[in-house]
Amino acid sequence: MKRFFISLLGMMAVVSAIGAETPEQGSSAAVMTLHDCMDFAISNSTKIRIQQAATGDAQIARRDAALALFTPQINAQTYAYYNFGRSIDPQTNTYFNTTSFHNNYGVSAGYDLFDGFKAVNNYKISKTGMLIADSQEKQVEADICLAVMEAYYNVVYYKHLVDVYREQAAVAEQTLAKARRQEELGQKGHADVIQMEADLADRQYDLTNTYNMYCDQKMTLADLMFWPVDEELEIDTEMPDLVGHNPNTEDTGSTGNLTADEVVDFALEHNPSIRIAGWQHQNARRELNTAKWQVLPSVGLYAGWNTSYYTYQGATTSPFADQFRNNGGEYVELSVSIPIWNRLGKSSAIAKRRHALDKATAELDQKRRDVESEVRRAVQDRNGAATAYEQAQHKAEVQSEAYSLNLKKLEQGLISPLEFQTANNNYLKAKADEMNSLFKYLIKQAVVRYYNGVEYINQ
Repeated sequence: MKRFFISLLGMMAVVSAIGAETPEQGSSAAVMTLHDCMDFAISNSTKIRIQQAATGDAQIARRDAALALFTPQINAQTYAYYNFGRSIDPQTNTYFNTTSFHNNYGVSAGYDLFDGFKAVNNYKISKTGMLIADSQEKQVEADICLAVMEAYYNVVYYKHLVDVYREQAAVAEQTLAKARRQEELGQKGHADVIQMEADLADRQYDLTNTYNMYCDQKMTLADLMFWPVDEELEIDTEMPDLVGHNPNTEDTGSTGNLTADEVVDFALEHNPSIRIAGWQHQNARRELNTAKWQVLPSVGLYAGWNTSYYTYQGATTSPFADQFRNNGGEYVELSVSIPIWNRLGKSSAIAKRRHALDKATAELDQKRRDVESEVRRAVQDRNGAATAYEQAQHKAEVQSEAYSLNLKKLEQGLISPLEFQTANNNYLKAKADEMNSLFKYLIKQAVVRYYNGVEYINQ
């Protein structure tokens, strides 16, 4: 008995420490709302930085494709060499064996008049690739916001659950103190006091475990946000206000009441994952068309200018400036390249592009099916969560009233501590179910609104 009482005192000291460490005691740090947490996570996430780098690559690819389509290639070259063997005299066009020095300068430009629409299709593909990169960045932002929302609501849930358990522990302490006094007066048996001590130990144990879960979820939220490890994260833990809001309506945030079919239609047209799959399908078709056109001849137009300077041992040659001017020449070239045999390379390329198009078509169909299923499941889950929340809210009200009545009965000695513990457990479960169903409803509602075009951070 003495050992139990010492353990009980130690547990009470732990609970007191928990009460001193909880956020409700005040902090100088700024309080972060859900929107603030999402915005901070987006601004600091490495996933966003990785995707931004991919978007930068897409911008460079679009620039390169535009330059390849609308501008020619321009090159300048020069070379110089000594010839120690037999060579041709540029003036007489005869062979001689004297050491000579040759120096050449040239500028050339070329433009592909027809390359099987490769440059045109590459430009279109690069523009679509830029759209894909932007949508992928938005998709990453949405994934981050949803993860932050879930972690944020978990922190709020466990914070309020800690408050409930702390209140229960305080009531149990008061009841135990009163029971001990009644035991001294002979109004209550020793067994009842022991049962109340055990009940207090249970409440303090549950409080400690719940507080540990609160700290764990808070750490998870900080990790998702990339919150500085040396700073304390303080969030707004007020319960959301749903007064005057009917959870069973088809409210989706910005467009009023919509049916599940209407949300599905909107998602199939505007959801980023669907649009990405659609653009990838377009690019696969363009790449197939490009591969098909490569079996035709290619036509190019080229022009250039070059000049040279030379000198050889034992001969008198014109000065550099005179040769540079007099040896200059221009040329214009029109070339036609006809593919005849390249070891079935072009046929293999066409077959691979056709398979890529089939794969992109299947992926688009699969993505449309996945999104439609996700939307319908999200709407169903939202409606089910709304109904569950209303029932849990009613159950919590009833159990709260029953708990108050049973507490009075316990004080009057009308029920045993074991019966009161049962009523108390029912009350705690009802409060936990009420908060849990509320946050489930808020998350499911946010998912439905997202599929209807309202980004998580704007809800």
